[in-house]
Amino acid sequence: MARHGERRTLTQRAAAALALVTAVAAAGLLLVGVVLHVVAVLAGIVSMFVVVTAGWYAVSRRGLRRVIALIVMVLAVAGLATALAFENLNGIALGLAIAAAAVSVAAARYALRPGGGASPPASAQLRAAMRPRRGVLIINLKSGGGKAERFRLAEECEKRGIEPVVLRPGDDLLELAEGAIDRGADVIGMAGGDGSQALVATVASRRSVPHVCVPAGTRNHFALDLGLDRADVVGALDAFTDGVDRRIDLASVNGRVFVNNASLGLYAKVVQSPEYRDAKVSTAAAMLPDLLGPDAQPLDLRFRGPDADYPTAHLILVSNDPYRLDQIGGLGTRPRLDRGVLGIVAARITDAAQARRFVALQAAGQIRRFSGWLEWRARRFEVGSGGPVEIGIDGEAMLMEPPLVFESLPAALTVRLPRRAVHRSPRARTVHLLSRSTISELGRMTVGR
Repeated sequence: MARHGERRTLTQRAAAALALVTAVAAAGLLLVGVVLHVVAVLAGIVSMFVVVTAGWYAVSRRGLRRVIALIVMVLAVAGLATALAFENLNGIALGLAIAAAAVSVAAARYALRPGGGASPPASAQLRAAMRPRRGVLIINLKSGGGKAERFRLAEECEKRGIEPVVLRPGDDLLELAEGAIDRGADVIGMAGGDGSQALVATVASRRSVPHVCVPAGTRNHFALDLGLDRADVVGALDAFTDGVDRRIDLASVNGRVFVNNASLGLYAKVVQSPEYRDAKVSTAAAMLPDLLGPDAQPLDLRFRGPDADYPTAHLILVSNDPYRLDQIGGLGTRPRLDRGVLGIVAARITDAAQARRFVALQAAGQIRRFSGWLEWRARRFEVGSGGPVEIGIDGEAMLMEPPLVFESLPAALTVRLPRRAVHRSPRARTVHLLSRSTISELGRMTVGR
């Protein structure tokens, strides 16, 4: 579904109309093909039966009966030929139906592509970057189960003239980044997880230095949303030697910058547990009864929603630009990182019946249909509470004093990407053509709404 404010071009409107017309044509041709097939089969069966019967009479009778049998047999053969012709027409109709369906899908994909008429720029449209005088990559050797060591990132940096700085136990990552820029780094990168990327991005944004993301963490959601190949850890170093620059947003909560999202409520409480990193599923299963059960204390998370004030929520997710959520467990990706807004989601579960429905809709990928679901966008968002609030920021567990003030930081960071990278998130390259709203969306677009 297109969001409010997305622009649709004239060519997209034409594509939407073409998608609807060819979809109707494909359905009609398919129906014709089915009818022709049924008629051809029945006519062929009847004709064969008549040919056999008439042929028997022609060879077993004399006189007028033989003549009549021969005439009937000729007519039956003609009928059989007609049935075969119908079968050929059926093949033509089905072929045309497939072709029309393909055109409809292609046109719909173009018309409904995420981001409307302002999709993320292709690599050819991004500004080519000059090779840095001094590029520095900070490397977390422990992140992602030791990816940096497995891929020998320090050695690969030296081959490319990039200065590797290894993060040691007890080091302050912010100080390392500041120190690297103080020594003359004009491009700084981070090889680590999303929490580390956010800290280095904070310094890069403040010092107006391009940031290179090397996906050496566990999940690397930030790299995925940038359109990087998360499996090609070494290839991300090409951003230093043959890169393009792109401006993206950051977000902050009480001054702490994040690149992906911050979560409050159930998830934030679960990630506070020391056992969570090593046993995520079992830890969540053990804690949720106390958080959702009949004796659970209501969470003190007060906020202003899109249309009213709310005294509490069991889950609040604030993201740096909106996610398209079908499930909570797998956030998927963001189509864009340059909208200049926060994506805000809140879920309120009032009883066991709602909890069961929440779980069922989550499993079915239909979480937006939950009655206690709220989703909106804003430049600023505030959460109040009577005491310190547990929060997960880019997967890192923290405790913050209220009120929690979230703000979007539009175009705050220049990221430098390898020229050959995709530069678009998987969500930006995906269209849900089979959703219930597709036809109505195409119809509204066709008439310019």
